[in-house]
Amino acid sequence: MPRSAPGTGPRTALILTAVTLLISALIGPAVAATGTTRYADPVNAQIGFSTVNALGQNGTTGGAGGPTVTAATTAQFLDYIARPGPYVIQVTGRITLPTGSSDGMHNVTSDKTIIGVGANAALVGGGLNIGLPVSDSVTSPPANAVHNIIIRNIAFSGATDDMINVQMFSHHVWIDHNDFSNGDDGAVDIKRGSDFVTVSWNRFHDHDKTLLLSHDEDAGPQDIGRLRVTYHHNFFDASDQRHPRVRFADVVHVYNNYYRDNSYGIASTYNAGVLVENNYFYSVNNPGRVEFSGDLGRLVERGNILVDCNHAIETRGTVTEPRTYYSYGADPASAVPTIVPAGAGVGKI
Repeated sequence: MPRSAPGTGPRTALILTAVTLLISALIGPAVAATGTTRYADPVNAQIGFSTVNALGQNGTTGGAGGPTVTAATTAQFLDYIARPGPYVIQVTGRITLPTGSSDGMHNVTSDKTIIGVGANAALVGGGLNIGLPVSDSVTSPPANAVHNIIIRNIAFSGATDDMINVQMFSHHVWIDHNDFSNGDDGAVDIKRGSDFVTVSWNRFHDHDKTLLLSHDEDAGPQDIGRLRVTYHHNFFDASDQRHPRVRFADVVHVYNNYYRDNSYGIASTYNAGVLVENNYFYSVNNPGRVEFSGDLGRLVERGNILVDCNHAIETRGTVTEPRTYYSYGADPASAVPTIVPAGAGVGKI
């Protein structure tokens, strides 16, 4: 009976299998369909601008250190998100947010974690507002700016306005592993001087205006030098536009997102600086634009894959490297169509 070549026997195979399972458990699911293993940052890790120590806040910890409470009704949920101090708010089941006098937008106070339990937690009919009331006269971060918010594992749908709105110099926000669909306006809008935000591992579908970053062309006094946001490993699943649509932002990092059947991907205008890295675009009319509406932005692209797209990614100027602020590992764009649908959305954490 012939002997096995060195490193190919049954014992070696068992050892390799065990090692593979251990690595998979540590760094996330393997991409078996393509034979490519996810090697970069773990699927549940917080990465990006929300981790940066700035503005008196050491990263984003949400309600850590506060009580853990469970919200199963509208009244309970609205009570907990309005309380002062840190809270971890566990959402169970489907909660309807009333329209009332606020067009369905409900304020979240600082130091909150809002996290769904299981795969069925949902907020429907309204949205969450993270930020003080709008004032054009405020042009620098106020001492009482809303900050330190985590929102994870929630299905948002049917909002009469935005599903999540971040405004008025709010900072250190992590929006992760949610599902967004069928809202009347934005899915996640970030504007009016907000800063140090990460939007990761979310699924957007059956929705038009997805991600707005800066609300209009007159927002420079509040937005210039701010709006530092990381968008990574999101699944833009036939959502239409604004992935994101950017004005003025200092540094925006868009990496490892999966774009499928969209009218356009990213638009950089009004001298915003956007790095578009290792994304996968399938059937996207305009994956990336700097010639859009208004003044031109800056956009640097590297490592992206375009399939059945009608236009190339437009580039212009230079952009500050995100590694100036934080460390990260980018997956190869070729792995994105497998790992992102498998990991994005609710019920995955």
